[in-house]
Amino acid sequence: MAKHYRLDRVREMADNDEDFVMALAAAFIEEVPEDAERLRKAVPEGDFYETYQAAHKMKPTIELFDLGVYDALIEVQDWGKYEQEDKNIDAQLQIVLTAVENATNEIKSDFGL
Repeated sequence: MAKHYRLDRVREMADNDEDFVMALAAAFIEEVPEDAERLRKAVPEGDFYETYQAAHKMKPTIELFDLGVYDALIEVQDWGKYEQEDKNIDAQLQIVLTAVENATNEIKSDFGL
């Protein structure tokens, strides 16, 4: 259980209310993979605005569930925000996408979602 994410911050925020923890896990499953898919499409297309918007939206949840890829996500976000055409962020993007996929699968399993 919980190899690809951590619930410390989630439980702290939820004040150990397990129903609220479950609701946050369900919100993760509903929103984060969708935003990751936006990134998967936007980066190769050079869509800076969409990249920034999707990464920025993901930040609080990625940090809350402590996926360990916050810094990589910030690099992806900043690539979009500052339109860094000369910078290749494929490696950072892949780190984020892999972490999201692993955490999503594990949360679904752990919470029966």
